[in-house]
Amino acid sequence: MSMLRKAMGVAALAGAAMLSTAGGASAGTGPTGAPTAADTAAIGQVTGAKATLDRLATTKFPGAHQAATANTATADPRTQVAVYEPTAAFVTGASDVPAALAYVAVPARTGDGTTATVWAERQGPAWTVVNVASGDYEQKYAAAAAGGYLLHEPQVNAWYAVRGDSVTVLAGSVTGLAAGTRLSLAEYRAALHERYADKLPGSAYDRDGAGGGYGGRERAVPAAEPGDVSVLPFVLGGVLVVVLAGGAVALPRLRRR
Repeated sequence: MSMLRKAMGVAALAGAAMLSTAGGASAGTGPTGAPTAADTAAIGQVTGAKATLDRLATTKFPGAHQAATANTATADPRTQVAVYEPTAAFVTGASDVPAALAYVAVPARTGDGTTATVWAERQGPAWTVVNVASGDYEQKYAAAAAGGYLLHEPQVNAWYAVRGDSVTVLAGSVTGLAAGTRLSLAEYRAALHERYADKLPGSAYDRDGAGGGYGGRERAVPAAEPGDVSVLPFVLGGVLVVVLAGGAVALPRLRRR
């Protein structure tokens, strides 16, 4: 059994008891920030706008092969995938709401025909394109979620389907758990608490700058607004080595900007 698997097991047992005084995660508790019909329309407009298509037309990912024929950069706003991430309040036991909306993914193609994904993020009252990423991972994970909402743990690039009180590990996730493994929300929160509770904003870990800073994010996660602590903000490579039970862990290649 791997060190990470052991760590998650210990967290699920010991952490669940510790968090019980703060109230267990309630079955059926949904995430916050789910896009409304107005949001969906606004996302469609911004991802289909000329500025976005121009950006796609000039985007080239390292290693991408030039298509044999000319292509037109496109984004398909009819297909939108909401991606949620755990909140700091959920990790600490201050809230039973497991996650908040991080970004909405829209499938696209660049000018050279490469499959891509446009990320739209709510910034204040408006929606903004914050990234053009390689691949269509969000679409594939959403299909695998089969009716559940899509939860991303960016610190370890893990993906889950959440349905009511059930958190299911999706194939391709870096969790130390087999695809299809199911945890209750309480068990999942206990594991998160074990990994991250002492690394949240304001902690000694944060003040000491052990992760090298909490500003810019790499491709694997969306950009955070300055001062926004609703989504866990530590994702740098050095942090991941510390978080994963003290063991050096091979991380997946980040998706290209």
